[in-house]
Amino acid sequence: MTVALPDVARKLIDNPTYAVLTTINEDGSPQSTVIWVKRDGDDVLFSTTRGRVKTRNMEREPRVSICGYDPAQPYSYFTVQGTVALSDDPDDLISELSFKYANEPWTADAPGTVRVVCRLTPTHVITR
Repeated sequence: MTVALPDVARKLIDNPTYAVLTTINEDGSPQSTVIWVKRDGDDVLFSTTRGRVKTRNMEREPRVSICGYDPAQPYSYFTVQGTVALSDDPDDLISELSFKYANEPWTADAPGTVRVVCRLTPTHVITR
């Protein structure tokens, strides 16, 4: 069952708050990565590329969690657990996120890099 994002989570996600994505490795151990995020309604979107460990983990096991906090008030945070759906990135989400977080275009991908949009649909949210 999906759940709505509380106001604290919405505010932090709408700002350039860095989040940590945790996926599950094939051996069951956690794998965590810092990511850029944005909100689409109550879903959380982020971008990655095909072939990365986190992408392979999400393709195999779509249950993930993300956590982010306000640097000015570290005990103001959100944790979102849910399932991720991966899709092609025709709208260039990484460029939008690059402007949100770095105020510049995204230029770090090598030619031939295939980007995907990760759509996290919340099933459990914790905020403080």
